Amino acid sequence: MSRVRKLAADDFSREVFFSPVPVVVDVYADWCGPCRALAPLLDRLAEVYSGRVRFVKVNIDEDPEVAEVYRVEGVPTLLLFRNGQLTDRVVSLSDPRTLVGKIDRLAATGTTATT
Repeated sequence: MSRVRKLAADDFSREVFFSPVPVVVDVYADWCGPCRALAPLLDRLAEVYSGRVRFVKVNIDEDPEVAEVYRVEGVPTLLLFRNGQLTDRVVSLSDPRTLVGKIDRLAATGTTATT
């Protein structure tokens, strides 16, 4: 079972804007090969950052309004939120170390996660 919770657009505000911890939103599509390749890494990171960063995903085909609002032009796209504000984005597959660095900064932990 994945630690990255799937969200519907109706849950987005509650789960992202009002989250007590920073949130990483994976905007993906089922047909997207790079999205499927990224999923296991995000699941591991959700475990590593448990309690410090929330990881959720939104299917661009099922909930296109999220992609429209945040001008997502390709998948996968990760949207990083702190205190309900978009602080960063990662488009396409990223080097895992770069991604961990961005999530470390988001979490403001100063520690390095091992993937």
